[in-house]
Amino acid sequence: MVMRQVSVNRFGGPEALEVNEAPDPFAGPGQVVVGISVADIIFLDTLLRSGAGKDYFPLRPPYVPGHGGTGHVIAVGEGVDPGWMGRRVAVGTSEGGYAEQIAVAAEELTAVPDDLGLPEAAALLHDGPTAVNIIDVASINEGDQVLVTAAAGGTGALVVQLARAAGARVVAAARGERKLKLAREVGAEEAFDYTEAGWMDKVRAATGGDGADVVLDGAGGPLGTEAFEAVARGGRFVSYGTSNGFAQVDPHTAQERGIRTFSLMDLNSLAAGKTKELVERALALAAEGRIRPVIGQTFPLEQAADAHAAIAARSALGKTLLVV
Repeated sequence: MVMRQVSVNRFGGPEALEVNEAPDPFAGPGQVVVGISVADIIFLDTLLRSGAGKDYFPLRPPYVPGHGGTGHVIAVGEGVDPGWMGRRVAVGTSEGGYAEQIAVAAEELTAVPDDLGLPEAAALLHDGPTAVNIIDVASINEGDQVLVTAAAGGTGALVVQLARAAGARVVAAARGERKLKLAREVGAEEAFDYTEAGWMDKVRAATGGDGADVVLDGAGGPLGTEAFEAVARGGRFVSYGTSNGFAQVDPHTAQERGIRTFSLMDLNSLAAGKTKELVERALALAAEGRIRPVIGQTFPLEQAADAHAAIAARSALGKTLLVV
């Protein structure tokens, strides 16, 4: 038997994604095979496909991109509890998610709560634990003034919701009226376009003039560096965005202003060994109705290139998923 999958046979633009066939995977000892219903797409997928990040991710073509998805267990290997058969699960992987089936270690499985759909669970697979970890690290308190950049992305929309749930007043920054509208819909009290001149002045005015107690930066790059200036003295700056590189923060300036800073590497280090726990927390929050992933667009597996193109063009709202 054969299955469909998407391969990167050379580094390049979205057109480098090609649909082909491969033998169905086999469940070895301690493994299960998951029939993928919805594959997650993260921004990192688009960077790796282009050939970026080679120093950190030793991927070489050909490879199957994708860091996981949701579906049903369709086979169990030796030593695996047969009770997993047929169950709805979420699974994260290092690669191989853009496929109809994937073999993984049984301990990598997370059961999807009955009250949560598979698309919603897939939308939370990576953005959910990231958002929960960001809020944990930021130590948001009741009444904090919080700025969230890239607030209409998959992670950003969740961060806005979680910050509001923690009792913060949230100001959002995003690109274009469609994204500003979405940021307001998920809980931001005010939202500003960071492609317009003077947006930082508007943020300072909206946060009382002194700046935000907490800035949660999902943009990174020059925008993230600029957003650092919106942090009030004694505040916190958590930067996790990488769409245009990392935000550049002068450590001496941060120290002089008493600002605690956390980078993406810091977040990854603090989440080490807790990924499964964070996934479970995110899925539980969604099942309870306390957060809602925003699925802006879906594409069939054979249109993975179109999905990557939409993300690269910054035209995607919320989360982008592949429906397998």
